Parts: sequence; C-alpha cells; structure tokens
Amino acid sequence: MAVFSSLTPVFVAVLCVIIVFFFKNSQRRENRSKQKPSDQTARPWADEDLQDNTEISTKHSEDDDGDDWLDTAEEDLVHIPYSPSQYSASEMLQRSEKFYSLMNLRRSVRCISPEPVPKEVIHNVIRTAGTAPSGAHTEPWTFVLVSDADVKHKIREIVEEEEEINYKQRMGDKWVHDLKKLRTNWVKEYLDVAPYLILVFKQIYGVLPSGKKRTHYYNEISVSISCGILLAALQNVGLVTVTTTPLNCGPQLRSLLQRPANEKLLMLLPVGYPSPDAKVPDLKRKPLDQIMMTV
Repeated sequence: MAVFSSLTPVFVAVLCVIIVFFFKNSQRRENRSKQKPSDQTARPWADEDLQDNTEISTKHSEDDDGDDWLDTAEEDLVHIPYSPSQYSASEMLQRSEKFYSLMNLRRSVRCISPEPVPKEVIHNVIRTAGTAPSGAHTEPWTFVLVSDADVKHKIREIVEEEEEINYKQRMGDKWVHDLKKLRTNWVKEYLDVAPYLILVFKQIYGVLPSGKKRTHYYNEISVSISCGILLAALQNVGLVTVTTTPLNCGPQLRSLLQRPANEKLLMLLPVGYPSPDAKVPDLKRKPLDQIMMTV
C-alpha cells in the first residue's frame, strides 16, 4: 500500500490503461481462435489468366455465407497437355496483318438488314464468346438470344422509353453534344429490324446445386472480355452490330426475359447483315504510337 500511495495519479491512470489494453487484446485473440479460418486462408484462387493481385477482393458476393468454396473445390482437377499451333515468324506476321485488316473494318452499324441469319452461325459465335478467360474459371456470363418479334418489340419499347429520358435529362448537355456527330438518338429501329438481339448478362454470383452462392471473381471484367471476343467472332462471319448499354433498362429487361436476381445486364447487341443503304461515320483510329508505349 505504501508503494501505491506514492504513485502519482497520472501514473496510476496510465497503468490502468495499459492493463485494460492487454486484457482486451487477449480477448480478441481468444475470439479469433474460435472462428473459422479467414477468407484469405480458406479461398486460394487460380484465376485463369487473371492474376492481378492488386485487384483481388476477399469480400464475398452479397449475402454469401462463405462456405461455397467447400462445394466447388476441385483438388483433383486433371491437367492435360497443351500444344497449340505454332507458326514461323513470316506466317505470324502474315496472320497478324490479315486479322488486323479484318478487325479494322469493324464498325458500329445501326442500319441492319432484316435478312435471316443462320441460327447455327449465331450459336457458334456465342460458343466462341464462351471461350473467354474468367476469374477462377467461373464463366460468369449468360447470353440471351432473342429472335421473337414480339419480344424484340417489347425490348425496343423499354429501351426507347428510358433512352429518351437519358438524352433529355440524365446524360447532360456535353454528352448529348458529343454524340451529335454520330447522329444517334433514342429511336432504336434496329431493335425491331435485326434478326437477332443478344443480351449479355453478367452473373454477379453463381448458384450451386446445393443452393449456396458461388463467388464469381472479376465477373464484370470476365464478361467484358467475352464481349470483345463476341465482337471479333461476329466480324469474322460478316455480321454487324452496335454495342449498346442502355442506361436504366437493366431491371426491366431482366424481368421481361425472366432472368434471375444474380444476373445484371451488361450489353445489348442487335445482330445481322448490314442493310444495303447502311452508312457509318468516317472515323479515324488512333495510330499505334498513340495507343502503345514501349518500355
């Protein structure tokens, strides 16, 4: 008692704070030891061609219970030999030039012919889009192919109603001004005329047979890559499209097409042959030295 009575009030207060600090820390360590392993430990990922660790988030999809990795682990996944075609330097150069020439002809076309397109061709184009890399090979895409005239018209009504509001209110004067040179507006006749509409939905999470949710890593990036491959595949078979992302239409279109809650509309593509009177703006592409930097 004599020792403690000689301590100053300030020293006693500091001592109390230190005691409380160590007591709380010991409690936290005890609580953590009782919980299941952390998400980082429990979720090793093997993103196919998507290894940018600076962007990886260990957060689960909305309402994820955190146990989906137990249902999807494939520790014994078979690995097979891979021997793609290899070409000489001259062949590589020739192929790269030929493919560039093909893709350099790609344009956004709004004048689309109603001429029928073989469905098997569209199926192969979508199969090709499905070869895209995806985070942990979750393949988080759904391609809804619409050819029914009534459904196409309902899609047009939804899009035009929202697009008129977008142009007049939401987009702002500068955005509308920048689009004038392209002669675009909220009237989307091609949604009725094109033989096919492809609506691309991203799956923000998957649903396992058990009913649990499966985390879809990089779902938007993965689906965006698949859309790029889809555009290349369409160009390869001589079809045209225009990439549209109509603002504020997603929920209505998802409801119309009876898509589940885990899917969100990313892109809408009318697909067909160009109409005989099709015209496109005389745009120029940036030269290589403006889009590439060599280090």
